[in-house]
Parts: sequence; C-alpha cells; structure tokens
Amino acid sequence: MLEQLLIFTRGGLILWTCKELGKALKGSPIDTLIRSCLLEERSGEVSFNYEAYTLKWTFHNDLGLVFVAVYQRILHLLYVDDLLSLVKESFSEIYDPKRMSYDDFDETFRQLRMEAEARGEELRKVKVVSCVKKQGQVSKSGLDGGNKSGGGGSKKDDGDGDKDKVGSLMTNGNHKDDDKTDLANGKENTADNVVLDPSKLMKLRSKGVRGRGGVRKTDSIGNKSSKVSAAEPPKKATKKNRVWDDAAPKQVKLDFTDSVGENGNGNHDHVDIAAADQGESMMDKEEVFSSDDESEDDDDDEPRSDEKKPEAKKKGWFSSVFQSITGKANLERTDLEPALKALKERLMTKNVAEEIAEKLCESVEASLEGKKLASFTRISSTVQGAMEDALIRILTPRRSIDIMRDVHAAKEQRRPYVVVFVGVNGVGKSTNLAKVAYWLQQHKVSVMMAACDTFRSGAVEQLRTHARRLQIPIFEKGYEKDPAVVAKEAIQEATRNGSDVVLVDTAGRMQDNEPLMRALSKLINLNKPDLVLFVGEALVGNDAVDQLSKFNQKLSDLSNSGTTRLVDGILLTKFDTIDDKVGAALSMVYISGAPVMFVGCGQSYTDLKKLNVKAIVKTLLK
Repeated sequence: MLEQLLIFTRGGLILWTCKELGKALKGSPIDTLIRSCLLEERSGEVSFNYEAYTLKWTFHNDLGLVFVAVYQRILHLLYVDDLLSLVKESFSEIYDPKRMSYDDFDETFRQLRMEAEARGEELRKVKVVSCVKKQGQVSKSGLDGGNKSGGGGSKKDDGDGDKDKVGSLMTNGNHKDDDKTDLANGKENTADNVVLDPSKLMKLRSKGVRGRGGVRKTDSIGNKSSKVSAAEPPKKATKKNRVWDDAAPKQVKLDFTDSVGENGNGNHDHVDIAAADQGESMMDKEEVFSSDDESEDDDDDEPRSDEKKPEAKKKGWFSSVFQSITGKANLERTDLEPALKALKERLMTKNVAEEIAEKLCESVEASLEGKKLASFTRISSTVQGAMEDALIRILTPRRSIDIMRDVHAAKEQRRPYVVVFVGVNGVGKSTNLAKVAYWLQQHKVSVMMAACDTFRSGAVEQLRTHARRLQIPIFEKGYEKDPAVVAKEAIQEATRNGSDVVLVDTAGRMQDNEPLMRALSKLINLNKPDLVLFVGEALVGNDAVDQLSKFNQKLSDLSNSGTTRLVDGILLTKFDTIDDKVGAALSMVYISGAPVMFVGCGQSYTDLKKLNVKAIVKTLLK
C-alpha cells in the first residue's frame, strides 16, 4: 500500500502532501533521499531504499518540481510509476509559483490513484496469465519430448548415435587437438586423454603450466619429452648471507637502519633533520587557478550535438538550429543522448570509472529532460554546464574538513586527536603520514607516530626513520603484535605525555583479505579514532570503486558496536604522475561520499596540498 506522496520544489518547499495517506513515516526517508541521492547526483537511479521503505521519484525540470512516492519495501506496487506520471501531468497544469496551498488537488489525486491502481491490477493479471501459459507450454513440451524419446527407444539402443556425438565432442573427437589437450593437462600423449574442466585448467595455468606453444613446467625441470631446453639465466651477484651460528658476533637487534653512518663508522650524521630546512608545506599555499586558458565555446574542443541530430532524431538541421536560437524547445532524451555519450567517453578517458560516468550522465539526463533550452544556447553547452555543476557539488565537501580546528577542540577536552591511515598495499601510507606530521608540526602541534603495521617487514624501521628525521616521538612494539592493542597503548602514552595528535600507521591490505580487514575493523572499533583516512593512488581507475566500496562494506559488516564507522576522508597519492587523468578523485568521492582532504604530489615532506575542485572539474571536462 502507498504510504505517502509528496510534491515539493527543488528549493525544498513542500507544496502538497496526500492527507488521505497522511501516515507518520518512520525515520526521515525524504530527507535521506535528498541528501544521499538527489544532492549526490544519483537522481538517474530507478528507486531508493531506506530501512522499510522504497522511494520512487520523478522531476518536472521546467517547473523545478519533484514528485516522490513512498511505499513499503516488501510490496511490489506496479502502479507507482504510472501514478507519478499522471500526478506530474495533472499538477503541472494547475501549478502557479505564487500559490502556496493546493488543497483542491486532493480529489484529483484520488481519481488518479484509482485509475493507476486499476491499470496496475490489469497488468498484474496479464503477467499471471502469461506466466501460466509459459508453464503450460513447458509441461506440454516435456510430455511431447518424453513420448518421442519413448517411441524412438529402439533407435537410441541400436545406434546410440547422439551419445557418440556428445562423447566425441567431450573427448578427443579431432585427433589434431590431442597435443593441445595434453599440453593443457601437463601430461604426455595418451590414447584416453579427456579435456579437463575449465576451472582445473585455470589452476594448472596459475601454477605455470601453459597451453599451446608454451613450455610445460615438467619440461623445464628436466622432462625427457621436452624438445627445447630452457636456457639457464646468467647467475647474478647475490648478497652475502649473514652468519647466525655461535661463532658469529652476537647481534643486539635486527634493525640496521641506524647502524652504519656515511663512512661506515656507526655515526648518525647521515640522518638529516628535515623539520628546519624543508620549507613551508604546500597545504598552506593557496593555489591560483585561471579559467581563462581555454574558451568554453571553442568549436574544435566541444562537438555540437545538433550536428548529429539527423541520426538521432528526424528533425532537420534548420529546425534544430531554430529551436536553439529561440529557446522554445523542451529537451527530450533523444536530444541529450549524443552530447551525453560524448561526455561519458570524455570522462572515461580522464580515468573516471565507467560505472560512475554512466550514473553521472543518467543523473544529468534526469535533471535536463523536459527543460526548455535557453536562447542562443547549444544542447552540448547546456549538458556540459549541468555536468560541471554536478561535479562541483560532488567534489565540494559537505562538512568541515578543517583538521586544525578539530585538533584544538580535542585539546580542550584534554585528549589527543587520533588519525588512522588505511589503504591497500604500496600506495604510500607511511610516506604521506610523515607529510601530514610535517604539516602539523608547522602549526605548532605536537605529534606522535604509532607504528601499528606489525605485518610488513621493515614497516617499523621505515616509520622510525621518518620520526627521526622529523624529530617526532614514535610508539612501537615491534612485529607480530595485535595492532589494535598497540594503537590503544599509543593513545594512552600520548595522553600521558600531552601529545596533541596521534598518527596511526596500519598495514596495507587488499580489500578482499578477510583476516586483515577483520584486524582493521577491530582497531577502529576499539580505539574510536577521530578520523579514518583512506590512502589511495590517483593512478587507479575502476579499482578505486572496488577498493573503497569493499573497505566500507567490510568495516560495516565486521563492526561489533552499535554505530558503524566508515572511511571519513581520502588522501590521494602520486597526484603528480597522472597529468590530466584525475578521474580517480571523482570516483572515490562519488562511491564513498568522503571528501578528498589531502593530495600527495611529490617526494619531499612539503609535497602535500589541498584538492582544487575547480581545477579538477575543468580538467575533467576539457
């Protein structure tokens, strides 16, 4: 049953609600729809689920109206889309921007609802009848097939031809393929070889056994049937092994990062102190962006969508140009398709994930369909302007990302501000943690590092080197420890010593690694950090969607507390290596809703800056 139907403006003014359906909705489904879907440029989706409700909507873009229907999630109401279309058509005829009340629409809605329900009931009956007919046809064909097989039993018994045909296809029906099958199986030619299951074949290939033209693993280790012996690579100079027996001098520790100086005399002169000579961090420098470099109306850079109209629509060239000049044309899907297709391809060339580019184009299409084209405006310019506004809304943070303010607020509460750095392997978490520490140092904030990467060899020594260069205290407990416990003890130590910020370094982990994801969830749930910072590469494309979505999903699934803690912010690394392929920033923000708080753009401690939203949008659309 329908729970509620609302009509409101894009500015948020509610014009009409159905008093007949005036039930109190649990929670705030409409507000959540606006925040999580309409403002996030997901309006091109079919529906939105919120707790026990399903919400469907449609727009009247020319009048700036939104029509939303709410019904129970367990129900499958077939008439909702039809009802929204009827309500949209009827309400637009009586809409007046000066009116604030539409009580006279109640009776009209009652009739429209009855009409839509009747259509939905007819549609349901048609589906039931068609389903019954299909089942009858299937059962009839089954009986016929059984009779035929029974009648032709002698033929099957005598010749068994069908079985022979199937068997010839499953086995070596063609003797020319014997060698290929044997190579795939990793065995010598035999008379009764059978083709392996594809999954087993993939396992063999993963172990080094190749198909045709390749050298088998058994051959490479000296199989007599090998025709070509693999040439042995020249021996490389290997590092001299360390002696561990009783005769060798006893080693006090296994950390050799500070055991050898510049001249091999064990001095620490080679460790540079970076806090004094690196200069000002780029985080505190305002980046100047000029939008005058390229003209938005350059005919060479921006294709005219109306040039493709003869293919997409039956309107002539003069009609299209006349409509764009007078501004009296209402945009339709066929008008928008060429420009949106070109825009989607452009976004994908800038490293935006295909799924994200598709959803953005659907959202822009939903926001422009039915809208009147302004005078002397091309359709492609209108589409690009709408996409630019959408990208700015997505990339602009919807909450404060002023870390310094939050640090001082935590300091007033006499506790340290805790930041946890998470991410996949090899993206540069430890290096960019040191950059953040250097930036905080410049603002007279006392920092402590916590070495909670107890999984990767050398991770503690790497962080210790950064701490020594920056003259920052580090809390470490070595390897094979529980990182959640190490982080807890580090926070307690920072509280005793009066440190303002604790930067927690964690092990890199792939999003599918269940044990490591469980350990990360435990660390976050136990210590409740102020900021969970996902460190990701600017080089990734579609992987960005998979990484962030699975990180958030795992953190949500493995949470043992009442409140689920997800990724709060993003730190993009290697931003100086991608030229104009900046789409990973858009993909990550869109899929997680978390803002990009830092951008790593170099090798030194100063190479950390803020994300310039206007520059990113300009780069994506140029």
